Amino acid sequence: MENGAGLTSFRRYTWWAVPGTVLCVLVVAYGGWALDGDVPLWARAPVVPALAVDAVAAAVLLGGALDRAPALRPLAGWVLTACVASAVLAALPLARHDYGLWAVAPAVTVAIVAAYLPAAGRRWLIGGAVVAALLPGSAVNLAAGDEDPAYAALFPAGLTAFTVWTVLGPLWAWRIAGRLDRARRLEAELAVKDERLRFASDLHDIQGHHLQVIALKAELASRLAETDPARAAAEMREVRQLCADALRDTRAVVRGIRRTPLDDEIANATRVLAAAGIDARMSLEPAASQAELADPARQLLGLVVREATTNVLRHSDAGRAEVDYRVDGDVARLRVGNDGAGPAAPGGSDGTGLRGLAERLRCAGGELTWGRQDGDRFVVTATLPVRGAEE
Repeated sequence: MENGAGLTSFRRYTWWAVPGTVLCVLVVAYGGWALDGDVPLWARAPVVPALAVDAVAAAVLLGGALDRAPALRPLAGWVLTACVASAVLAALPLARHDYGLWAVAPAVTVAIVAAYLPAAGRRWLIGGAVVAALLPGSAVNLAAGDEDPAYAALFPAGLTAFTVWTVLGPLWAWRIAGRLDRARRLEAELAVKDERLRFASDLHDIQGHHLQVIALKAELASRLAETDPARAAAEMREVRQLCADALRDTRAVVRGIRRTPLDDEIANATRVLAAAGIDARMSLEPAASQAELADPARQLLGLVVREATTNVLRHSDAGRAEVDYRVDGDVARLRVGNDGAGPAAPGGSDGTGLRGLAERLRCAGGELTWGRQDGDRFVVTATLPVRGAEE
């Protein structure tokens, strides 16, 4: 049923512990009674075939109970067979006033059937079986005038309760282990999916930014090719360098070692915006650059700078832009603004732009907001705690 080696071993152990023990009890209890020379042949002879049938039915039913979602209906024939065999194994010893043996087979059958039922049905079956076990021994004892009526009544009831507990306990433990194993597998799958989402987010940040700048410079070079070949060649050299940077960053993402230094991203953002003809200004407090901001938090803010810069190039007609980073008390605050907000939604509809970064900042204890201010002015603001922020 399961591929895990540990769970396979536990299933094997449960099989030997439950069906193996049940079969041994049936064979030892009724086999010894069938070999007792003091018991008449008419009472011993039917025990052997009834015992064989009951043992096979018990083994089949217990094997089905070890499945992940056991169903009783497909095994109804085996249940009926077990009930008939148990009735024979109960009636013969009871006719001989053997009050300690007659309830063994019925108790086993009750325990096996209870394993297939939901909790409510299981409680009713077990409770009813324990109460019913008081009656046959009491009736035979009373009719025959035997001694010790308490033993004749209470021992079968106690035996039924003990057998049910012995059989259902290991089966319950097996099902709990199966649920835990499935939960572990689900957790592993979710971890893989989370890593894929992280990888996709990092890849989007890298490729979206680089490709936007490459497209911008390639367009500029094409316009300058006839009027200013020297500058066009310089722009294409920068395009080649940007392609190399994009390839290096992509390889770093694949290896899982990429980092986005905040100071470098702010400086790079102003250079890229300036290359696009935008008056870009950077405001970086000396105290902010020296603040004890955790590396994951600095990386997140670097990603915000990169995404906001890409959105300025993609969605705006800005003439001026500014990047401001400072520390107010225990909070690091980053603002990227421009004066040419376009009609497109910079947050993105696919969750991989500012919306994806907003979720990551919330997980780190910070906040990311964006929106228009004073007409065509658009501002992206990110805040993170200076200490204790985690990715």
